[in-house]
Formats: sequence, C-alpha cells, structure tokens
Amino acid sequence: MVSAKAKTAKASESGWFVKWVLRGAWLALFAAVCGWLDTIKDRWYVFTPESLHELAQAAIAAAPAPNDTAFMAQYIVDNLTATYPSDVIALNTNASEWVLSNAGGAMGAMYVIHASVTEYLIVFGTPLGTEGHTGMHTADDYFNILVGEQWAFNPPQLEMEVYRPGSVHHLPRGKVKQYKMHEGCFALEYARGWIPLMMPFGLMDVFSSTLDYWSLYHTVRISAREMLKNILIGKI
Repeated sequence: MVSAKAKTAKASESGWFVKWVLRGAWLALFAAVCGWLDTIKDRWYVFTPESLHELAQAAIAAAPAPNDTAFMAQYIVDNLTATYPSDVIALNTNASEWVLSNAGGAMGAMYVIHASVTEYLIVFGTPLGTEGHTGMHTADDYFNILVGEQWAFNPPQLEMEVYRPGSVHHLPRGKVKQYKMHEGCFALEYARGWIPLMMPFGLMDVFSSTLDYWSLYHTVRISAREMLKNILIGKI
C-alpha cells in the first residue's frame, strides 16, 4: 500500500505543477493582450510628428529673439489649444508650471503640455547645458530643437550628430544614445507609445542620487493629473 506520506508528496508535486502551468498560462495571456494592444495603439494618437515639427519651426520663426523660450512655449500652447478641441485632448495651458527633472544623468526643467497613456508633449531643456543617457523606451521620441544645440553619439558611428533650432532628433523606441545639450538648449519633446513605462527612467535618479522629492512630487502630481484629465474624456 502507498503510505499516506507518499500520497501527500505526490499531491504536493501535482499541485506545484498545476500552479506553475496556470502561472505560465496567465503570463502567456498577458503577453498576448500586450502584443494586441501594441498593434492598435496608433488609433489613440492625436498628434503627428510632422505637424509638431512644423509647429516648432513656426514658433522659432515667430519669436522676437532666438532664445525666447517662454514666447515659443506660449506660442505652441496657444496654437494647440486653437487646433484641438478640449473634448478631444486635454492640454495643460499653465506655461509657468516648470519642474526640475533628472533622468539618465542629465538635468533640466520641463513643462508638461500634454500627458496621456500613449502620448506626451513637453518643453524640456536648460540654459546651462547638460548631458546623459537617452534611456531605452517603449515609445518613439521626437526632440524638436527650439533653442541651442543638441549633440548625440550613436556607436559604432563615431561622428557626433548635431541638431540645431528647427531640426528634429528622432530616437526610435528600443534605441539608445548618449546626448548633450550643448551650452544650453530647449526643445519641444514628443513621445508616442506606452508612456507610463517611461516613468521609471524619469524618476529613478531621485532615489539613486538627487533625493529631490519635492520635484518628484510635482512630476507625479502633474503627470497623473494630466493623464486622468485625458482618460476622463476618452483619450488613452
């Protein structure tokens, strides 16, 4: 006869196997859903890289001085609010809402114009200059230079890339570079993809080095507020 102890061990092994099969099934289902969502995310985009590039160039042309970032930011926001109805997309029109940002070793300040699950639009930069790692992201990133220059390095190409006002630096999702905002630079930055998955890159420097919890609070507060505003009007 099989002992009670052997039966218990056999049942335990069977339960362990079933548990891991179920976990694998749930993981496969989760991966399938994520893959499906990735194929349809384009339907939730409102902006286009081309129209934002044209808008950045128009803001540069209209500015009374080549380094008037405040004017350019306001010009961009005024144009967007006139172009897109408030029931289609929510925009942050408070152009004084700048927050310090540390990410990938680089430091600057950002003004969040729009944040949703699949898109964000910010003005980011610094008058001092900075450099760091772009990060590897689940979104395409378009850096429309407004003021100054951005340099980038993408090995095995050993020549630096140079982006000046009016040009756009496209970083495809999953790609990485070293970059430098030489002697001060501001840009209209547009990302399209899965924005919440980019958040750890933008926040981890707070915990590993800066301990700037006040800026962390404002970053999370503003981003969450803008995402919620967009979700409530059906903008994913």
